[in-house]
Parts: sequence; C-alpha cells; structure tokens
Amino acid sequence: MPQQPTRLTPRLCRAARAMLGWRQADLFEASKVPAPTIEAFEAKPESARMMGANMRALIAAFEAAGLEFIPENGGGAGIRFRERKAP
Repeated sequence: MPQQPTRLTPRLCRAARAMLGWRQADLFEASKVPAPTIEAFEAKPESARMMGANMRALIAAFEAAGLEFIPENGGGAGIRFRERKAP
C-alpha cells in the first residue's frame, strides 16, 4: 500500500520547529516561505491547509534538518528525528 503524502498541520509545524529549536525566522531561512505566512498558518486551527508549494517547502526544510514525518496510521500523524545510520 503506498504511503499517504504528509499533510502539514499547524500543530505539526509548531512541533517540528520546537524539536529543532527553531524560531519562525529560522524556518523562513531554511524554507524561504515568508515569515508572515508561517506565523498565520501556525495560528490557525488544525483543519487549516497551506498552499501546496509552501507546504512542500516547509516539509523539505524540516526533512533536510533531520526530521521525519510519521503518516497517520490509526495512531495519528507525528514527527520524529530520522534514525541515524551506522557508518
């Protein structure tokens, strides 16, 4: 069964930033998504959606920083640090 694409929610966005110790300005620098867009998105309810290109840019920035999104699989979507592979 193919994996569902990640849907970034405001809560997951805040959680990912917290895990990395990033401010909204740091996420802007990493993703180039305008800071006011990030701020507005994070303040919205969980049902909020973000434009596809911006969402992909935020997810790519988080993944490049070492995070991995966990798909919703009955237990709810989540985020964790990507497992490091042995050299």
